Order: sequence, then C-alpha cells, then structure tokens
Amino acid sequence: MSYPHPELSPPPPLPERGLRVVALGGLGEIGRNMTVFEYGGRLLIVDCGVLFPEPDQPGVDLILPDFGYLEERLDDVEALVLTHAHEDHIGAVPYLLREREDITLVGSRLTLALVRSKLTEHRLDPQTVEVKEGNHCSFGPFELEFFAVNHSIPDALAVAIRTQAGVVLHTGDFKMDQLPLDGRLTDLAGFARLGTQGVDLLMSDSTNAEVPGIVRSERDIAPILDEVFASADQRIIVACFASHVHRVQQVLEVAAKHRRKVAFVGRSMVRNMGVARDLGYLRVPGGLLIDLRDAEEMPPGEVVLISTGSQGEPMSALSRMAGRDHPIRVAAGDTVILASSLIPGNETAVYRVINGLTRLGARVVHKESALVHVSGHAPAGELLYLLNLVRPRNFMPVHGEWRHLRAHARLAALTGVPSQRIVIAEDGVVVDLVDGKAAITGAVPCGYVYVDGLTVGEVTESQLKDRRILGEEGFISVIMVVDASSGKIAGGPEIHARGSGIDEGAFAAVLPKLEEALERAAADGVSDSHALRQLARRVIGKWVSDNYRRRPMIIPVVVEV
Repeated sequence: MSYPHPELSPPPPLPERGLRVVALGGLGEIGRNMTVFEYGGRLLIVDCGVLFPEPDQPGVDLILPDFGYLEERLDDVEALVLTHAHEDHIGAVPYLLREREDITLVGSRLTLALVRSKLTEHRLDPQTVEVKEGNHCSFGPFELEFFAVNHSIPDALAVAIRTQAGVVLHTGDFKMDQLPLDGRLTDLAGFARLGTQGVDLLMSDSTNAEVPGIVRSERDIAPILDEVFASADQRIIVACFASHVHRVQQVLEVAAKHRRKVAFVGRSMVRNMGVARDLGYLRVPGGLLIDLRDAEEMPPGEVVLISTGSQGEPMSALSRMAGRDHPIRVAAGDTVILASSLIPGNETAVYRVINGLTRLGARVVHKESALVHVSGHAPAGELLYLLNLVRPRNFMPVHGEWRHLRAHARLAALTGVPSQRIVIAEDGVVVDLVDGKAAITGAVPCGYVYVDGLTVGEVTESQLKDRRILGEEGFISVIMVVDASSGKIAGGPEIHARGSGIDEGAFAAVLPKLEEALERAAADGVSDSHALRQLARRVIGKWVSDNYRRRPMIIPVVVEV
C-alpha cells in the first residue's frame, strides 16, 4: 500500500530555522510508529515499529515503515529514540540497523534490554545510550529531555525535543493510572513545567481519543483475577501480550496466593519475562516458576500457564491449543483468561480462538465478560487534561487511525488550540514548524514494506492481489503445444483447475471453443506466444464468468516445438 498525495508536491527546502516532521508510519493506523525530525540538515528518529498484517495481506509476516525517505540520508541520522518496547515501536529496529548498523539507540533500561534481546537474534550489536526520566542529553542540534509516562509496559518515556525552531513534546504511548503497580506516575508536573516554558508543537497519543472518561487502574484487575482463580478447579491459562510485565506480575501474585505453580508458554513470553526478571521489573516469589514440561506432568488444578496468543495469531500457543495442535491439551473444566485488548482487525481471529476453546469445554473469560484488561492508552478525559496542562501553540495528533486523529483534533480545539494550528497528517506528509507555526508543506513517497519470510520489500501490491485471487477463486491452467514454424496447435490444449470449485470434466464444454479460437488465430498468422496466452485467457475467462460467476486466476502455458 502507498499513500499517494496528488494534491501535495515534494516539500520545499527547509528554512534555516525550521523544524521538519515526517511520519513514516503510525498515522492513520495503529502500528509502524516512526517519526523523523530534521533540523539544520541533521535527523532524529523517534520509534521504529512494525504493523501486523490483516487477512487481506496473505503470506505477509510483518509490515515495516518505508525507509526510502532516509535512503540517501542515513549518515545524517544522529540517533533513534525509543519511547518504549512494544513491537509497534521497536519491531522494525533490526531492519533499520541493517541499513546503517551504528545508529545510536536511545531508551530506558528495560526498553534497551528488550531491544538488545531482539537484535541478538538478528546478529546485531547496537550502540546504545541509556536514559531515564529527568535526564537531559543532546544529539547534534537536538536537545532532549525525558519524562516518565505510565503505559502497559514499564519504563515508557515521553520526550521533549528542543531546537532553535522551538520545543516539541512527543508523548509516546501513555495513560494516567493514578495507582500504578510500580508507583511510577506519568509526570504531570513535568508536563506542566514544560507548558509554562512554552511548547510549540504537541504530538500526542490518539488511540483512545474516542473513549470518554479516565482510565481504570491496573490494580482493579487483581480482585477479578482472584475471583476467577478461586472458582477454577482445573488448569488456568492466561493469555496476554508478551511485554505486559505488570499484567504478568498480577497473575504471578494471584497464582502464589492460590498455591498454583506458573509456567511461561511461547518464545517471546519466556524471553521478555526473563529479561524483566533479571532487571528487577518482574518480582517472582521463590519456587513459583516451573518449566513447561513439569507443568504438563502436574495435576491441572495446581498449574497456571501464562501464554502468548491473545490476538488469535495463527501460530501462537493459544491458537494452537484451540486447534489441538499443541502439547498442552485444553480439556473440559479448564479456564482461559484473555487478559488483553482486541487490536482492531483481529476480532475474527480472536473469536475463532474463543469458540475453539469453548468447544473443547473450557471457560473463556475476556474483557467483554469481566474486568481482566485495562487499556494502556489515555482516554479523552486524560487527553484533555494533558492539553490543558501543556497549552501547546500547535497540535498534531499521532498514533491512531483516522477516526482517532480526528477525535483528538476536536479535543484540542475544545481546549482552545486554534483550528489553523491543528495539523492532521498521515504517513509521508511533511509538517514544518517555522516561526512558531506548524503547517503541511508537502509529501514524500511513503508506503508499506512487506516482510515475507526472509524477503523484505519484494512482495508488491499486485502480488498480494494475485494471492487474494488464488485464495478466494483458485486457478485454472491451460497447456498448449504450438508448432513454432506454422503457429498451429501441435498438442492439447489441456485444462486443469485447483481450488476453483469447477470440476475438470466440465471443461469439455469450453475446449471446442478454445480450439476454434486458436485455429482462427493460426489462420490469421498469429503465432506469438504472448498473444496466444491472452487469447486463451479471454476465452476461458468469459466461459467461467458466464457459467459460474467466478473469476479464478487463469494461467496459460504455451510450449513451442
């Protein structure tokens, strides 16, 4: 997919004291977050994440930001700032470092530790600078100040970027949980101080801009988990994001209270919780954790499994359990807790897993039936609070689909930000902050880059269209042997079908029509292979459409002898 902007030309040269902002992902979508800031010919990047594919993108593993804008300017990059360690913010880092290995990664302790464990799998050894809330540091012309923000992963940061063009506050992902498990509050006092000093551009998380009110506390989940554990007689399986340390912490504490042992299921869950435990972010009571093999041998009523797969991912542990393709066999009386949100687009996959588990006799508890999840993103009440604290001169909503960006823009207008200073952009659109005013000045090419197996960027939109046709309509192959000198048919044609829903015996009705068309073509002196393939495609395509109302892919093969 690309984002064409026919109404926008390439941006003009950046004025001497201007700051340029170009999002390469994260606008108009939930994922692929990546923003490039330019000042004085130097670049600073904030986040570099992935987007997960939808059902109409068959065979695609990940979707990356389009690095084309940076291709000729990688040496101008001062640093890559990572606000937190969710995949939609760090997942594309290995692919960017393949382009230039020595880009300095800037982030908090946990963020960098999780990134390093990911990069080790890609055989990359990054240069890193560890920061924490309250720290100030400079990279080229960019002066950075970091603020603590509360999110669904520890150690998340907001960043203020100071240049001669002004001050930009990028919130990263945040919420305002007033009773966080780790006691680390979103730094409202710091934001207020920055607002008093003057914020020229606020870029704020828009994910929950349509949701009224304020966020529920993570602590509210513990009593619900306690009730579910108390009523469960057999095995308990808790599915959540592999990065949600606080959610896992609560499950561990409730499991210990109910005298159950815990095993982690899924490679990313084992890896991330190992890192969090080693750094002290996850506190594990002694003797609580056991190996999965040992868990399989224990009585089901003494075990809790914490698994990946809360989004119904096809190869995740939970999906495989639902399909009886996993060593853990879900049985009647088991309890499965889906302790996460539903990412838009994943609903069908998640409900398929819920139905599969229920069919096996499990009790499935999810956010629509009990308070087993609270969001990591600020709803409208908290977004208004931030806008009123910061009082930005210009506002640009980020991290959200179009409906979220529009809703957040409306909130900004309600707090008094002038409409002409509210900039709603999408990926590839260039926003310049010049003389204290932010405005769209152009666009750069920016599209989806697909990862398919070991290939990056080789799958095109036309190939995805072919895959969709093959998946939905199947294909028909036509094999014709042609005399190279006369152009006459020397053998065949033979017609075969796969996945089209058409019995091969039915093709006897179209064979005479095809043979007749080929004979006419030969009489007219048409012997070009391409022309014969097109002819076969037209004849068979019309027959299939007229008789079956279907449009399978037709693959003609001409063999010259």
